[in-house]
Amino acid sequence: MRNAAPVAASSEWEPLAAAHAARADSLTAGHRERTERGESHAIEDFLYDYYSTRPSLLRRWHPGPGIVLADAPDHATWKYYRTDAGLTRMDATAFMAARGAAVDWIERLLTATAGRQPRLGCFGLHEWAMAYRAGAELRHPLPLRLGQAGTDAVVESHPIACSHIDAFRFFTPEAVPLNLLQPTRNTQVEFEQPGCLHATMDLYKWAARLAPAVPSELALDAFELAVEVRRVDMRASPYDVSGFGLAAITIETPTGKREYADHQRDFAERGGLLRERLLAAITALRAHAA
Repeated sequence: MRNAAPVAASSEWEPLAAAHAARADSLTAGHRERTERGESHAIEDFLYDYYSTRPSLLRRWHPGPGIVLADAPDHATWKYYRTDAGLTRMDATAFMAARGAAVDWIERLLTATAGRQPRLGCFGLHEWAMAYRAGAELRHPLPLRLGQAGTDAVVESHPIACSHIDAFRFFTPEAVPLNLLQPTRNTQVEFEQPGCLHATMDLYKWAARLAPAVPSELALDAFELAVEVRRVDMRASPYDVSGFGLAAITIETPTGKREYADHQRDFAERGGLLRERLLAAITALRAHAA
């Protein structure tokens, strides 16, 4: 069956690869320019550090399994590709042999999350819990919008219900017992829910970890949404982001709570579409590895 796969001539696939690289370059231009100057952006550069993202990898074009490329010498040197008689394709069998357990876990997580209703009552308080009674040990080099005492008062006057382990693990020790949930890595599949901004940002992480089995267009779509979510995440945080030209989402007020929940609904819907595409990519990977 693999030998019957359609072959894409270089005249067909190279324009797609070039368009993808141009889109990636546009998305990463600010980060690359700051890197050259030795500067860092406390909001936008977070994604590169947190997800170990490199612009050079983002601009690589992967068609996904089942697409055979003619005249693709660069692809032929990349991991999880194979070349036979001058034709190059993503090696789904080798990928599953090496990464099958990770694929299984990601699929379970995405499926479980997709099957739940989004919960919209957390109001981004995870970032506040990370700054609770932190003193000089703040996670971001930014001033607190309400000061330390004001930040602590918001945390103490709101129920904290963070379901995401990779947010919860950065809570200050004083904030940990205030969380109504106590997520762990072992309970991540049980707790993950589509209204969580971090779960939506993580869709890029899963796309990156599934590369090159995920088409690169999907990976960039997930990255682009993650950038947007990150800005909202920090606008709703206790930090003063006005220096970046961003308006605060004042989640300590009724108006701010409504604004944050509106963003959650939007991101949950858009993230749900990406989650479906990731699950479809995993299904295709399994079919071509069988």
